[in-house]
Amino acid sequence: MDLDDLPRVEFGFPGPLRDRLVAAILSGAKTSTSSLLLGYECDNEPLPEAGQRLAVVDSADRRVAVIELTEVRVVRLADVDLRHVVDEGEGDESVAAWRAGHEEFWHAPEVRAELGDPGFTVDDDTQVVASRFRLVPGAAS
Repeated sequence: MDLDDLPRVEFGFPGPLRDRLVAAILSGAKTSTSSLLLGYECDNEPLPEAGQRLAVVDSADRRVAVIELTEVRVVRLADVDLRHVVDEGEGDESVAAWRAGHEEFWHAPEVRAELGDPGFTVDDDTQVVASRFRLVPGAAS
């Protein structure tokens, strides 16, 4: 499998957060992720689909692994469950802790700039794309 032939997937922005997330994926600790539905809509991108394979990029923009999506759901932010939270592999042990960290990220200037809304905020009804994936063995570069 050639990583260059697969669509790219980025976790967070380049830097310490992405480095931690990619390390968690490579170790098998991270098997789920969350993103804003609005981000897909703003970029006019289709939602990912179960079965799709994606090349994970690191902070240096290198393709370092392949993941295969096993489930993609769109849920209200208020409906994200503890199993999804724990499987994100970031150490959160409660939905409240996970939500606080994600709200901080989603309210950051970089995200607001990507969305074209300097005052963007999330609430219970914000639509979240909750994806589950598996690391494809032997596909790392």
